[in-house]
Amino acid sequence: MATIKDIAHLAGVSIATVSRVLNYDMTLSVSDETKKKIFEAAEELSYKKKPARRQGTGRIAVLQWYTEKEELEDLYYMSIRLGVENRCRHHGLQLVKYFQANYEELKEDDEVQGLIAIGKFSRKQVKDLRSITKNLVFVDTSPDEEQFDSIVIDFEKATKKVLDHFIDKGHKQIGYIGGKEEFKDKTAAIEDAREETFKRYLTEKGIFDERFLYNGKFSAEDGHALMKQAIHDHGDKLPTAFFAGNDSIAVGALRALLEEGVSVPERVNIIGVNDISISKYVFPTLSTVKVYTELMGETAVDTLLERIEGRKTAKKIFIATKLIIRNSSF
Repeated sequence: MATIKDIAHLAGVSIATVSRVLNYDMTLSVSDETKKKIFEAAEELSYKKKPARRQGTGRIAVLQWYTEKEELEDLYYMSIRLGVENRCRHHGLQLVKYFQANYEELKEDDEVQGLIAIGKFSRKQVKDLRSITKNLVFVDTSPDEEQFDSIVIDFEKATKKVLDHFIDKGHKQIGYIGGKEEFKDKTAAIEDAREETFKRYLTEKGIFDERFLYNGKFSAEDGHALMKQAIHDHGDKLPTAFFAGNDSIAVGALRALLEEGVSVPERVNIIGVNDISISKYVFPTLSTVKVYTELMGETAVDTLLERIEGRKTAKKIFIATKLIIRNSSF
C-alpha cells in the first residue's frame, strides 16, 4: 500500500497537509486545486497500472454529473472517472472531459464517437445525451436497460452485507447516516437504494428504529454534523453500530465520534461504502464495502468500444462488491 509520504511526494505538498486533507480536517484551509492533487495522487497510487495494449484514433467523451468541487466531497465519482481515463490511455483513445460547468459545450461537440455518462440523469437529460450520440454508456445508473448500456452496483445487496455483519456481531440498535440527491435539472428527487434497503431489511428483522435514521448530503461535512446530532439526540442510548451511505460520510462521522469521546469500535462500530483510497489512511482505518470503481470506469470504456464497433443489443453489467473489515468495526 502506498504511504502518505508517497502521496505527498506525488502531489508536491507536505505530509501533514496530505494527512489532514485525507481525514477531511475542516479546520484546514487549502485550495480545491490542492485537494484535487492530493485525492488524485491517492487514487493513482492505488490504481493497478496495465500496459498499453493498442493505439486507437477514436475520440470519446466522459460526462461527470458532479461539478469538479462536488467530486472533492464524494470521491466515488472521481475514482470512476479516473478509471475511464486510465482505460482510454490503455486503448490509445482521445478523451475529452465534461462537467456540469461546461455541459452545454458537449452538445456542440460533433466529433465525439461515443459518450460515457457518470452519475444520475433525468429523463430529459438522457434524451439530450441520446441526441448527441447513439454510442452511450451510463455508469452508476441504468435509465433504460432495454436501450442503453450501463455499468452498475447492486447497492441493495451491498447494504445487506453490512447489516448481516452487524446482526451477526450482535448489534440490535443500528443507525444510518446517508444522503439525499436530486437530478441536476431539479426535475425529481432520486431514491437511494441503500436507505430503502436499510429500512426494509431491518423492518423485516424487527429491529428498525426510525429515530436512528439521519440524512443530509454525501459529504464528510454532513457526516460530521449528522453524527454530532445523533450523539446529542441519543446520548448513552446511541446505536452501537452505524451504516454510512458512503465513505466521505463515514469519515466525517468518525471525526465527530472521536471529538465527542465516543470510542470506535469499542462503543460504536461504523462501516461505509465505496472503499475510496482515503479509507486506509483515516484513523481508525475505515471498514467499508469495496466498490470496484476503477473497474466500473474500465468496463464502461470497453463496453462503449463494443458499441462503436457495431454491437446493437444493450447490456447491463453488475460489478460485484466486497465487505472489508478494518479498525472502525469488529
